[in-house]
Amino acid sequence: MHLPPSSPFKPALGLSNPHLQTLWGPLWRKPASLSRQRERMWLADGDFLDLDWHGPHEATTPLVLVLHGLTGSSNSPYVIGLQHALARRGWSSVALNWRGCSGEPNLLPRSYHSGASEDLAETIEHLRAQRPQAPLYAVGYSLGGNVLLKHLGEVGSASHLQGAVAVSVPFRLDQCADRIGLGFSRVYQAHFMRAMLAYVKDKQRHFQHRGHYDGLAALERLGPLENLRTFWDFDGRVTAPLNGFTDAKDYYRRASSRYFLGENRTPTLIIHSSDDPFVFSHSLPAANELSAGTTFELHSRGGHVGFVDGSLHSPGYYLERRIPQWLETVPA
Repeated sequence: MHLPPSSPFKPALGLSNPHLQTLWGPLWRKPASLSRQRERMWLADGDFLDLDWHGPHEATTPLVLVLHGLTGSSNSPYVIGLQHALARRGWSSVALNWRGCSGEPNLLPRSYHSGASEDLAETIEHLRAQRPQAPLYAVGYSLGGNVLLKHLGEVGSASHLQGAVAVSVPFRLDQCADRIGLGFSRVYQAHFMRAMLAYVKDKQRHFQHRGHYDGLAALERLGPLENLRTFWDFDGRVTAPLNGFTDAKDYYRRASSRYFLGENRTPTLIIHSSDDPFVFSHSLPAANELSAGTTFELHSRGGHVGFVDGSLHSPGYYLERRIPQWLETVPA
C-alpha cells in the first residue's frame, strides 16, 4: 500500500538539491569506526562472498543483513551508518559484500549484478544455519534493494525473513539505464562506468596472476571494453554474457524487481524519493502492484540513498533512524 511517510524527511538546510543529497555520503560523510569480524562464505558454485559482522553475538539477538549498492561494499558510508545505528539499539548486523566487492576479485568470471537473488538466497540460508534462534531481517540499498525485492517475490512465503526494507530501488533497470544518461546524472553514469570497468580489469589481472586461464578466456571473449559509455553498453557487453543473459534487454527484463513485487509475502518497507536522479517517476510501482504487506513511503526529497537532514554542521541521517524504528515494529 502507498502511504505518506510516518515522519516526513526534511533535508538539511542547503542540501535540498537531489544531487547534493546523493553525493553527500560518498564525498563528505565521515563514516563511524566499527569493529567488525569478517567471515568468508563459500557458495555452491565454488565462489565466495565476504560477510562483515558487527554487534552482539547472543543467539537470540535480532540480526539484520545489509546489502550494498552498485560499486559499493560493506565499507559504504550508508552500510557502516546503519550497522552503527543497529548496534546502538542492541541489534546484530552483517554486511554482505557482493561477488568481487570486498577488496579481492571473486574466483569465477561471473559478476555480481542487480538480479543476483540466488546469492542472496544462499546467504540467508547460511545466516539461518548460523543463528537459527535469531529473528532475521534484511535491508537493501539501490542494487541491493532490487535484489532483495526480486528474491522476496521469487520465494513468496518461504523467505525466512521477519521483515525487509528496500531503499532507492531501481525498479525498472531498463528505464533507469535511460534515466542515468540524462542531464547531470551522466556524471554518475561516467563514475559507474569507470568503477565497473576497473572491476573487470582487476579480475583479468587476478586471473592472469593465478593462472586461471579458463576464466581469463571467458573475459577475453567479451572483446575490447574501451568504448563502453552507457549502462546499455556495459550490461550488453559484460553483464549479460558473463551471467547467462541473452543481452541487456533480457537482463533488464529478468532482473527488474518491479515484476516480482506482487508475490512478496514478507512484511516490507520501501523508502524512495520523488527526486531520485537515477529513477523516473513512471518507473515507480503503482499501489496495485504491491503486496498487501508492503508499505511504500515516498518522500518529495532525499536524492538517491541520501536523506541527509539536520544541518551542514551537524548532519543527521534519516534512514538510520527510520529503518531501525520500522524493524522494531515487525513481529519477530
